[in-house]
Amino acid sequence: MSRILAIDYGRKRVGLAVTDELKIIANALTTVNTKDIINYLKEYISKENVECFVLGEPKQMNYQASESIKYINPFLKVLKKEFPDIPIKRTDERFTSKIASQTIIAAGLKKKDRQDKALIDKISATLILQSYLDSISGRFNE
Repeated sequence: MSRILAIDYGRKRVGLAVTDELKIIANALTTVNTKDIINYLKEYISKENVECFVLGEPKQMNYQASESIKYINPFLKVLKKEFPDIPIKRTDERFTSKIASQTIIAAGLKKKDRQDKALIDKISATLILQSYLDSISGRFNE
């Protein structure tokens, strides 16, 4: 059985989420310093079978690429080079950070915990992955 791994790429941190082996549920995995992400992924893939990567695609409200794409595209090239046998899917990541922040507030976390950017990045990756799972399963497409 294999998993799908989602990546919320940022200049400082990368949020990661992964599916269960049945590819039904998205779960937060961890947050990794951007400089360490490729080594982390190599280690993770040596232990787990990853079917594909889902990489968040930042867009503006008018569906044009956002400014942060200039940081993501070089990472995308490295990801393809380092893991040529693992397909990379892209999915719209608009609003994931805002929804993640609202989720943390709704969970009743203290202000100090709500300011934890790593937690926001993990939740954002989970939202990206769940959105992708919904799109491939036909959920919400009716």
